[in-house]
Amino acid sequence: MKFLAMTLGFHLPHPLTGELRSPTERFREIVASAVLAEELGFDGFAFGERHERPFLSSSPPVVLSHVAALTRRIRLFTAVTTLSLLDPVRAFEDYSTLDHLSGGRLELMIGKGNGTAQAELFHVTGEDQWDRNREGYELFRRLWREDRVTWSGRFRPPLAEAEVLPRPLQRPVRVWHGSATSRESVDLAARYGDPLFSANVTNPVEPYAELVRYYRERWEHYGHDPAGALVGAGSAGYYATPRSQDAVETYRPIFDARVAFLEKHGLDPVFHTLEDAVERSSILVGSPQQIIDKVHRYHERLGHEVLHVQAEADGLTGAQHRASLELFQSEIAPVLRAEIPSRPFPTGGPA
Repeated sequence: MKFLAMTLGFHLPHPLTGELRSPTERFREIVASAVLAEELGFDGFAFGERHERPFLSSSPPVVLSHVAALTRRIRLFTAVTTLSLLDPVRAFEDYSTLDHLSGGRLELMIGKGNGTAQAELFHVTGEDQWDRNREGYELFRRLWREDRVTWSGRFRPPLAEAEVLPRPLQRPVRVWHGSATSRESVDLAARYGDPLFSANVTNPVEPYAELVRYYRERWEHYGHDPAGALVGAGSAGYYATPRSQDAVETYRPIFDARVAFLEKHGLDPVFHTLEDAVERSSILVGSPQQIIDKVHRYHERLGHEVLHVQAEADGLTGAQHRASLELFQSEIAPVLRAEIPSRPFPTGGPA
């Protein structure tokens, strides 16, 4: 199994102290978390894209370029690139540049995105976001593969023997399709033989397992070898200590503050108690062996080879967060790497 450290770039008050860091301080924390992830041996660092409060993640190419300059080995993921909002040509230019600056370490994850700001800022609505995502990806993948492209569609001007520069270092870059609920995204991934990344965060495992089952079904429908399907999955939080009781005691006020925040904003949490979340959600809180067992249970349902865990402290102290990640790499990751086989990530450079 491979492991990503992931953040969506939340900009929220500290769940326990109420302190709100400045945007500058938050960006420094995000970059530091990526550097720490490489230091501790994570396979990838993933940074999301959102365009509204409470996120500071509107520009993944900029953030990941800065991370690329401070790291040497770790793969750089977007989580996700909201291709339905972007001009595929401009997105290609940004990410192809990042691919060079990172030495061929880019891994793109695309999705339609969500939130009301999409309609307000980009005039992308629920009625057309699926079509935009599909059409944008069909052009996007051709740009990675062809030196000159002739193309026409609904949502951008046509291209005639267009050369888009710079040509990427990886030919082509790998593109994952991120999905929480969308069969359309799953079908698009299967059609083109691309990997799927299941959000696996908000709900119990059942709806995500159903989407992964559908992905494998459509994968075979499109004539691909079943052995080639590749799945990643998220987790809803992480904190491990040698004794499970200590992990639960420390994490409980953080979880309770998260529930209170959702309720304050008129949202009904799926899991109201930490015990329920540990039992039925993808949250990883407990001892190393409990977390290993839980990942195995999820793997039985999803068959995933890649897992993301929380990159940032999320209410923990810096010392608690680092100790927990060190424990992950010393006692959890080695066991899961040995017991759940996974294919190697690309090593960078042209395919």
